[in-house]
Amino acid sequence: MATVTFDSATRIYPGAQRPAVDSLDLEIGDGEFLVLVGPSGCGKSTSLRMLAGLEEVNAGHIRIGDRDVTDLQPKDRDIAMVFQNYALYPHMSVSENMGFALKLAGTPKDEIRRRVAEAARILDLAEYLERKPKALSGGQRQRVAMGRAIVREPQVFLMDEPLSNLDAKLRVQTRTQITALQHRLGVTTVYVTHDQVEAMTMGDRVAVLKDGVLQQADTPINLYDRPTNVFVAGFIGSPAMNLLDLPLGPDGADLEGYTIPLPRPAVEELSREGAGKVTVGFRPESVELVGEGDGFPMQVDVVEELGSDAYAYGRLGEAREGELRPTEDHTIVRVDPRKPPLQGHTVYLRIRPGELHLFSPVTGNRVGD
Repeated sequence: MATVTFDSATRIYPGAQRPAVDSLDLEIGDGEFLVLVGPSGCGKSTSLRMLAGLEEVNAGHIRIGDRDVTDLQPKDRDIAMVFQNYALYPHMSVSENMGFALKLAGTPKDEIRRRVAEAARILDLAEYLERKPKALSGGQRQRVAMGRAIVREPQVFLMDEPLSNLDAKLRVQTRTQITALQHRLGVTTVYVTHDQVEAMTMGDRVAVLKDGVLQQADTPINLYDRPTNVFVAGFIGSPAMNLLDLPLGPDGADLEGYTIPLPRPAVEELSREGAGKVTVGFRPESVELVGEGDGFPMQVDVVEELGSDAYAYGRLGEAREGELRPTEDHTIVRVDPRKPPLQGHTVYLRIRPGELHLFSPVTGNRVGD
């Protein structure tokens, strides 16, 4: 086991206008499960490949434990990687696939058998050891790929979107298995995904990247409750946080004639920027339905009923005859699944105290804390 340190690590592809990974500073604790998450092209897979030695580090350093591995070959880094496409040898049995790296390393046959048998027991693969990959389901193949990494007993596991080829139900099942397995083995793990729900449910900490730049690295609950900027606020959470650019008045933000009270320090900080606006954020579950005149209006366009939950999608403001507004202006609120509002009706909303998020429209950063 070991810590992993990215020390201003940078990757610039030849001919690129900007770095794929820009001066990444990140420390991953011994035994920690850290998830790298972000949209396509944000640099998460490149960061993982830099750690694996599959991508050159153009500036900065990467350390595993006390060793600087920046210029070491992948085989010398004591890491094991699980890929998106499993990368199993079709002509080998499960047992042979899991033990192949140990065989190449000259590990004694008895030791290979012991490690493979132990990994198969942990992963529920003992009855499949003599099968070929084509005789396995997608989830079983992924477990074989995990077993191949486990038998090497590395200091660090690296996982690059290992669940993306599985169907939705199997993804949920397998992610719980991976999380339980990592906690049991206690091996430092860096996991890449574009799925923020996967990130939030699996990671001890989650690092959010955008355009090669680390935005925030924190526990899932802190990312959700205290996003550091507009990007993190909008990316983390499903459904996403509602974000509104509103005029800034002396007492708060103006929303369709309704004043959302803001803390005095936040108003003063935003006033100094001179933009005359504020970006207000609130989660779908952070509002309550109130009577007319006690909150701001929303015209309900769609209600999604999910059984245990229901979400109303609508547009803020009173309905105006003949007015058409784009669906990207939709605000999402969680409503009572037993008594949801009706489509076409206007409801009145109020944000619960303490559940309002404020961001600068100039910098995008969180304000008012």
